[in-house]
This record gives sequence, C-alpha cells and structure tokens, in this order.
Amino acid sequence: MSAEATTPSTEQPKVPIEQNRSPERYAIILRSKRQIVLTGSETEEEAREAEKQPVHIQGLPKFMSFHEQRTHMKQKLAAGFRLMALYRYDEGVAGHMTFRDPEYPDLFWVNSLAQYFGHIKASDLVLVDHQGKIVRGNTVVNKAAFMIHGAIHGARDDVICAVHTHSIYGRTFSTFGRELLPISQDACAFHGAHSVYPDFGGVVYTPEEGQNLVKALGPTNKALILQNHGLLTTGKTVDEAIWWFLAMERCCESQILAESAHPNGYKDLKIIDDQVARGVYQNIGDAQAGYMQFQPLYQMITKMQPDCLE
Repeated sequence: MSAEATTPSTEQPKVPIEQNRSPERYAIILRSKRQIVLTGSETEEEAREAEKQPVHIQGLPKFMSFHEQRTHMKQKLAAGFRLMALYRYDEGVAGHMTFRDPEYPDLFWVNSLAQYFGHIKASDLVLVDHQGKIVRGNTVVNKAAFMIHGAIHGARDDVICAVHTHSIYGRTFSTFGRELLPISQDACAFHGAHSVYPDFGGVVYTPEEGQNLVKALGPTNKALILQNHGLLTTGKTVDEAIWWFLAMERCCESQILAESAHPNGYKDLKIIDDQVARGVYQNIGDAQAGYMQFQPLYQMITKMQPDCLE
C-alpha cells in the first residue's frame, strides 16, 4: 500500500442534517376523531380499520453502511443532473455538481467533462481528490469544476454538495452585481444567506480564483452570485444544494420580471420587512426545508427517467 493511501473510516454513516423542527410545525399529522363511511368504496369495518392506520411522516434518511449512503447520494446527484437538463440549465460543457464522499470526506464525486446532463447515470460519476486527480472512473473531469468545487469542499466542512451551472436567468441576474431582494416568500429563503463575487476573472482555471470564490461565499452562506458568470449553491445534503439552485434560478427570473415591469426598476419594488424576511427564512431557508423541497422533484424525475439511478 502506498504512503498516500487512505485508511478506510471506522465510523458509521451519520444523518447529514438534524431533524431540527417538529412535524407539527409544517404538516397536519393528527387523525380526526370524526367517524365516517365512504359509501360505495368501503364497508363499516374497513372504515374503522382505516381510522386506525398510522400517519406516515416523511423524515430524513438513515443508512446502515457507507455503501448504501454513497449509492443514495450518487443517485440523488444523477437525478439532479436530469432535472438541470429538463429545465435547460445546461450549457455545452459548462456546469458541474459535486458531493463529498461519506466515507472519505477528502474525496468528492463529480460529473465527467462533456457528458450531456440528460444522459448522466449514478454509475457515470467520477471520484476525485483535492489534488485534482482521479481516484475512481475512467473519464476526464472539467478543470474549472475541480478548481471551484475543490476549493469550496476544502474550505467548508459543512458543504456536502455544491452546484454550479450556467442557467439563463442566473447568469443574466449576475450582471447586476447585487444580491437578490426579499420581494417574495420564496426569495426570503436566501435572505442573509447569499453573497456576490464581484470580480469576474475569466474561466476558473487557477487555485487563486477558487480561493477568491471561497472568500466571497464566506463561512456560512449557502449561495453565491458570481458576477457576469452565474449561480453557485451549496448544501448539507445533495438534495438541499440542488433545490437551492433551482429555487435561486427562479428567484432571479422573478426579480428580473418584476424590475422590468417598473419604470424605476428595483427601486419601485415592495420589499418585505427585514424582520419578517428573517422569520420566513427560519421556516423555509434551512437545510431541512431545502431537503424536503427537493423530494417531489426527485419523485418526478425518477419516474420519468428511472435509468438515472443505474
């Protein structure tokens, strides 16, 4: 075994984010005491039995092994690529998504260079190290993907997944060189949790540019608007990071439309009060909310394109 070989982790898989809010806060979970019989579809006995059925509360995943967790994460990332293609957020060879391996956190999985997002399967992903070398897989990786994502994964231990593509509204909004405004409930999910990188230095091919992006993102923000470039989002789960990208792209589209409808642009927009926006963020802007928001899209795309799980 070489001196550079990594010893397998002896730790057990961990839930990536905490269930930090009670289900009662966001869902109806208690059964009514009202007793009815749905005439024509159930008998009296079946009706009483239905009333005893437990209410299923969707929670966070738990894993018995690193293999199980890794497979789950690779399938989620592949599904995310299919969604990006479906929504036309791909652009040639530009765009990449990564997640930190659960067993070897100094390694991360990424899409290979020049593979169409709409064809990516879980088995297509490539494992690379922080020196930009391939650990598993036999296809090449976008150098800019390594420079951007490697820097972020290296600097932010809390970032499990990072997403960056050249979506149309994100890159258009980025030319403003400013943050999103809290003009809607959805936009509040990013209030106080994103920043702007104002210095476009060309395609990110140098370690210095990657570190500049890390500095602009900061120690706690989950999203970054790269001026004249596009959007970048992060998450404590693959699900969360992908959802924030999709949501942020929609918020960029919404604000562009709103500004274009007013003679004075953003100056005419009705902004949500800061305290209210922060309160809304507590409900829809944390890691658990981001994870849950992604689930309907995951259900949709895996039913439409089940081969992404292969």
